[in-house]
Amino acid sequence: MNRFYIDQDPGETEELFLAEEDVHHARDVLRLKPGQPVEIILSGRRYAAVIADMSGGRVRLERKDPLPTTEAALAVTLFQGLPKGDKMEWIIQKAVELGVARIVPVQMARSVVRLTPRDLPRKTERWSKIAREAGKQSGRCVLPEVLSPVFLPEVPSLCSELDATAVPWESCRTVGPKAFAGSHPGLKSLGIVIGPEGGIAPDEIALLEQAGCSPITLGPRILRTETAGLAAVSAFLSLYGEME
Repeated sequence: MNRFYIDQDPGETEELFLAEEDVHHARDVLRLKPGQPVEIILSGRRYAAVIADMSGGRVRLERKDPLPTTEAALAVTLFQGLPKGDKMEWIIQKAVELGVARIVPVQMARSVVRLTPRDLPRKTERWSKIAREAGKQSGRCVLPEVLSPVFLPEVPSLCSELDATAVPWESCRTVGPKAFAGSHPGLKSLGIVIGPEGGIAPDEIALLEQAGCSPITLGPRILRTETAGLAAVSAFLSLYGEME
């Protein structure tokens, strides 16, 4: 089923219009025609819809029945240490598909990438676009927010807004996701902090622990930064019943 996000205020009308950027995609790429069914995401909810008209350079839709939500009850914030190359784009895409609620790129001591203030708007805009496309493809009702990169000392204040925060760390060998979930039942929000290629430095772990974050293990094997976050997100969403 072809899926579109509708940004306009729904009000009381059943007539809705595609954004200009989606008109070309619907008309010239997908070659949709009036009368064809589509799915729309409107104000955080999914609806069945039908293309009513495609004249005058616009695509008008008629909203039909609401559809079940695809959002997880557990709101996961992924704090991702800035990786090299285009890995961040891949991580964002896959994290959105899995169901994270928010992604926070983090500049850490061992991050090879050093973004300048001039880089930030361009990078954040690019990452937000990737999140939107991944959300559309995967049927997300609410688009995850991609924050502008922060420095690690800023992470504790963001974590204080969450019910709990887990920090996968290669030096931790005791508590894994299952044990963590067992000692934190009924969470509504969860942070996951992932280091860059060089891992999280000991003084950074100390800072996070002082803020109440909990180091955990993801097993005896060392995972790449682009694997660790996605593995942790998958494990926790499964343990909290979000993959049933």
